Order: sequence, then C-alpha cells, then structure tokens
Amino acid sequence: MKLKLPRILLMVCAIALLGASITGCKKKQSDADIKAAVETALKAEPMSTVTMVDVKDGVATLSGECKDDMCKASCEKTAAAVKGVKSVVNNLTVVPPPPPPTIAADDPLTSAVNDALKAFPGVSATVKDGIISVTGKIAKADRQKLMMALQALKPKKVDVAGLTNN
Repeated sequence: MKLKLPRILLMVCAIALLGASITGCKKKQSDADIKAAVETALKAEPMSTVTMVDVKDGVATLSGECKDDMCKASCEKTAAAVKGVKSVVNNLTVVPPPPPPTIAADDPLTSAVNDALKAFPGVSATVKDGIISVTGKIAKADRQKLMMALQALKPKKVDVAGLTNN
C-alpha cells in the first residue's frame, strides 16, 4: 500500500503539470491587440466609414457615422468576426440624407406665366401664393386670349386689375 500512494500522487502531479502547461501556452489577447485588429478589419471593409473603436475586456464598442443602415450592420459584422472580440456594442449613427432642394410653389407657375406672356408684349405679371397679378396695356381683342392662356395654367386666381385696354 505504501508504494501505491506515492505512484498515485506522482500521477496526479504529472497530470496537473501537464494541464497547467497546456492552458498556460494560450496567450490571452490584450484589448489593444483586439482594437488594432478590429480597426484593420474595418479599414479593409469597403462599406465602413470613419469609425472609432474602443475595446474593454474583449467587448468592442463602435462609434462614429455610417452612410446607411447596411453600412452600420456591415461594420458590426466585421468587428464581431475579429478573433478575441466577445461582443460588439454598435453605437454607430446613420447620417440622414440631405433634404431635397425646395422649390417654391410659385416658381413653376412663374416660369409658365412668363412663357405665356411672350406672345403679349407690353404685359407683365407677378405670381405670389398661386395668384397671378397682370399689369400693362393690351389690345381688347387679345385680352380674352391672354385670360385663356393664364387660366390654362390653373392658378388660384388671375388678377387683371392692373391691365388696361389699348
């Protein structure tokens, strides 16, 4: 029995040393190494934009701006695929597209009125809030043609108070 105890003790020690040496060979990646790897992976990603990466205890936090939701998801997926990243906190924001240029409602009507008035020299008009105000002198025979041309543009109103007959 005396011989068995030292052998068992020796085997247990050998197994413990072997286990310690196997697990001791694994080098844990530092947060700085993981951060560098994530940044490199994001720079290689064509969809990624300028982002900031912070890593703490293997959790990568992404911040910055993306052009759209697809870019945001792609950056998160790329970061999650990096070895050593346990999880990703995606704080990226999507930049809204610029608003379309505004065209005043009167601009198209003003353009159409100016085209219609080319046939009537001596007559001018202004457009405000969809109301056409006509001024100038016109031949009595042309007055109805002018009114029909302006009404065809579908304004709110045609004001001819400033229009006089020749």
